[in-house]
Amino acid sequence: MNPKQNISLINALIRITCGCAFLAWSTAKMAKKPYRQSYFLISLLAGMKIAEGIVRYCPIVALYGKKDEMMPKFQHNHAQNQSSHTQSSSSQDAEAKDSSSSNGVAEMMEQFSPEKIFSPDDMKK
Repeated sequence: MNPKQNISLINALIRITCGCAFLAWSTAKMAKKPYRQSYFLISLLAGMKIAEGIVRYCPIVALYGKKDEMMPKFQHNHAQNQSSHTQSSSSQDAEAKDSSSSNGVAEMMEQFSPEKIFSPDDMKK
């Protein structure tokens, strides 16, 4: 398996920097209190972040991307199963609810736009 890089260069540098900082902190704490296993766990997680930054591949980001690819198929299959088991009027009601909820989100986004919240002088800063 040859994974593709799925994080940016800036993200990789941030992961390496934070990973090194946490690794240094946890190893310093382990030197004083070697019996505490929480420091060992933090050092393992920090090492994982360093490795993710070097390789520029994060499995969590890859899983999130797969979820986005799979969700439309699932929703499509779910809609077909629902329409075959229920009446067509209920599926039309569900479509109306989906469109009304998206309209509600659009209305909320218009209400909270930065142009309406901040003055033009604030936007220049």
